[in-house]
Amino acid sequence: MSVYVDIEKRLGNFLLKVTLQGEEETIALLGASGCGKTMTLKCIAGIEKPDRGKILVDGVTLFDSEKGINLSPQERRAGYLFQNYALFPNMTVLQNLASAAKREKNKLRRKDRIEKTIEAFGLEDFLHRLPYTLSGGQQQRVALARILISQPDILLLDEPFSALDSHLRLAMEQQVRNVIRQFGKTVILVSHNRDEVYRMSDRVAILEDGSIAEYGDKDRIYQEPKSLAGAKMLGFENLIPVEMARTLGFRKSVPPEICALGFRAKDLVSDDAGTECCVKDRSDSPESTALLLQPLALNYANTLVWKLPRTCSYQVGDHVKIRIPEDCLLPLQDGSERGLL
Repeated sequence: MSVYVDIEKRLGNFLLKVTLQGEEETIALLGASGCGKTMTLKCIAGIEKPDRGKILVDGVTLFDSEKGINLSPQERRAGYLFQNYALFPNMTVLQNLASAAKREKNKLRRKDRIEKTIEAFGLEDFLHRLPYTLSGGQQQRVALARILISQPDILLLDEPFSALDSHLRLAMEQQVRNVIRQFGKTVILVSHNRDEVYRMSDRVAILEDGSIAEYGDKDRIYQEPKSLAGAKMLGFENLIPVEMARTLGFRKSVPPEICALGFRAKDLVSDDAGTECCVKDRSDSPESTALLLQPLALNYANTLVWKLPRTCSYQVGDHVKIRIPEDCLLPLQDGSERGLL
């Protein structure tokens, strides 16, 4: 395998406990702020030291608590793209690039590598400028170029698009995807944006409270998450207790470890024989309308979200009857202790 991570690190009351492995592919760590995504990257890069565990990249042991191995960041050959890009502010673009090529002792090969990277990233017009004079997108290109010049064994991308304006993100995503294809090794991407993760990754790890709740092929996880953490991160607007689903007409049997059922807002349908609800709120967007529904005569605080075309006529205070198609309900595990239900 190209990457293997099995680590624990405690920070006060927070425990990071992550196990994952992958091949030459892009692995995304998806989760809310504070769930341990960036800390995982820092442990792989050697910026933070785990309390215990093991980290291997391309068969090389970077960290092993039992054997006392803990390579320095410089020895790990990990290309880390920080959120703020971490360019040297007092160096020109050319000097920033040259600083990453020091490992190459042959001057001609070093010069050739720098020149080819400048051409590949289209940096010819920026070479003598300082980082603060560049746009966010230009800084990111320089930072990626600097990383690749150092010839890393693994790429670690920490929310690479968070500092960019929204209109630049898609263009820079294309640039980064091209970089990843050319790199051809393992890439670990950190993000809290599910759409960005889907476009960029091959496999996805859902992190919650320092642990991986779910890990696997992105299409499987996006279509059918098996955990509450996964359903929340992937846009399942409706997460309800099994008992409430029974009251709403759900009849299928579920294993005892299933504590909730999830479905998307677009999956609700109008049905005269369905459950009567009151429209508590209406939220319009240019493409659609979301209705917040309160089921009547049910002893549950949970509301339901129903997404309809923008032209729908329902208003706050209206009564509607709805049904949840059983084949749209996903059984979900975990999370009840976190107060969702």
